[in-house]
Amino acid sequence: MNDWAVVLLRIGAMFLVICVGWIGRRRGFLANETTGVLSRLVVDVAFPALGLTSMLRTIDPVALRANWFCPLLGLGLIAFAYLVTALLSASCRTAEERHTCLFLTGMPNYIFLPLPIVEGLYGNDGVRVLLLYSIGAALGFWTIGVWVLTGRKALGGALRQLAGNAGLWATIAGIVLAIAFPPLRGLENLDPRQASLAGLAGGALIQALAIVGNLTIPLSLLAIGAQLGGLTTPWHKLSRPLWSVVIGRLLVAPLATFAAVGLLSLTGARLGDTPRMVGYLIAMMPVGLSCAVMVERFGGDTELAAQGVFYTTLFSILTVPGLYWLVQRLGL
Repeated sequence: MNDWAVVLLRIGAMFLVICVGWIGRRRGFLANETTGVLSRLVVDVAFPALGLTSMLRTIDPVALRANWFCPLLGLGLIAFAYLVTALLSASCRTAEERHTCLFLTGMPNYIFLPLPIVEGLYGNDGVRVLLLYSIGAALGFWTIGVWVLTGRKALGGALRQLAGNAGLWATIAGIVLAIAFPPLRGLENLDPRQASLAGLAGGALIQALAIVGNLTIPLSLLAIGAQLGGLTTPWHKLSRPLWSVVIGRLLVAPLATFAAVGLLSLTGARLGDTPRMVGYLIAMMPVGLSCAVMVERFGGDTELAAQGVFYTTLFSILTVPGLYWLVQRLGL
């Protein structure tokens, strides 16, 4: 099966799970309070467990030397997306609308939507690379993103929020533990017949975290669907700012990323296949779900944010497989 077909299969399956969450919210099975609890469970429990155990499982000195630059690329992807989509916000009438438009076009869903696709394509190596990317992307989200959204205000408060990001610190902790205590890397697949009592206790803890971490993908997709189901996004003629968000996030940002990487390769610098393709997938993603919450919290056009999340997620069902096919077709 071609990789683009794997992407199509994965995003189709993801869409169906998202639909389950959407229907659950619309039918009242997942109330607003339930959706909030589900989202917090993903962000504060399941994803940190995934970050910690994935790093323990896949990081060693060789892998770290090979992928040390991925957090920098994660930050660079965010900064580059803002740079290449800046002109699209010119269609907005007010400063609030303009800041929101630029914030949305520059901020992809950099972890929860690409995660199942990357896992299907590249296995544990891809998950490791994506989590390393997410370190830099999270930094970009809470610094450049908030700076853009607020018109250069509220950066201090955003940095305090970054300091409390459980998933970020769990991922970093997993890297540190994997390098400092190599025996921990084998606890997830521990043979109990040859383990000491301390080893059994450690293995039980790591395997319990791995089980919780494995809930990240299904729970996050259900949470995304439930959040989308709670948005008031009636079908109507899309406004010019909303078209700017859709085109900028789903087409301009990824195509510009492809071009930039292609030009970079002409200089002789070339990323490995997995870091390059994971970076492409992040660039293809729709607006991050948390962007709507950020706009409401830090000020902005909340209606544009809700519609931007909804429509880019919907249209990404077509654009992500199509763009991935293009990448393979052109050998980028």
